[in-house]
Amino acid sequence: MIDLAATLAERAVVLDGGLGTLLEARGNDVSSSLWSARVLRDDPDEVRAAHAEFVAAGAEVVITASYQVGYGQAIPDADVETLLRRSVTLAREAGDVVVAASVGPLGALRADGSEYTGDDGLSVRELREAHRQRLQVLADAGADLLAVETVPSARELEALSLELADLGVPSYVSLSGDSTGFAAPGALGRALETAASVPGVLAVGVNCCAPEHVMTALRGAPARPLVAYPNSGERWDAATRTWHGGSRPLAQDAPAWVAAGARLVGGCCRAMPSDIAAIAAAVR
Repeated sequence: MIDLAATLAERAVVLDGGLGTLLEARGNDVSSSLWSARVLRDDPDEVRAAHAEFVAAGAEVVITASYQVGYGQAIPDADVETLLRRSVTLAREAGDVVVAASVGPLGALRADGSEYTGDDGLSVRELREAHRQRLQVLADAGADLLAVETVPSARELEALSLELADLGVPSYVSLSGDSTGFAAPGALGRALETAASVPGVLAVGVNCCAPEHVMTALRGAPARPLVAYPNSGERWDAATRTWHGGSRPLAQDAPAWVAAGARLVGGCCRAMPSDIAAIAAAVR
């Protein structure tokens, strides 16, 4: 397993792809509001096998299936800690790679599409309370770092930043690159600067956005290792829970992202192991 912090200073590191997408392609039902968390709960061997497919494709960092696992939501609180810890164990068992424990936004837990808007109606204090216990469990579960991803608003970023500062563990922070919560001019760049200022944050960037929007985000980012793992180019309709439109080969853009400072590069929704293999070949 690589030393992630040291390697980021030297070269790009390949992330995995869309875990839920791959689980669905393997024949698992991810249509409920729990998405991949349903498979984590009911068929953990499938989660382990999906992680292993991404590792075989060239991923050096695998992101756990904890994105939609949190307290006070669809999963009974009594089961949450078990599933959070299980997500880390399964990723660890998939190969000799870096394990990043996924911390999704509150919108992911609600499964209402607000990870693309930040419209959760909560204060910074309320958001801190909503995230705190999950962050603490994952920080203690044996992952190499936290993957704080798809953050949709400056308000939720502030809450997560304060919690991360208190925890003091390694992490990266990735913003929801197409969120309307960052639509104001300069808002995304300011948010990336905020994330980069948090102790323990190794890299900052964007995910879960259209591939063509990555470069704009990277150009406005602070001078530190950056993160880029967009969707395939298809668009998610939260109301119908379906994808629409065409995809775009992520590997064709990956070298440009690396040239712009990206050091954690991969794919988010709809990115399959073949996409990760192509990205790995393109950036190495």
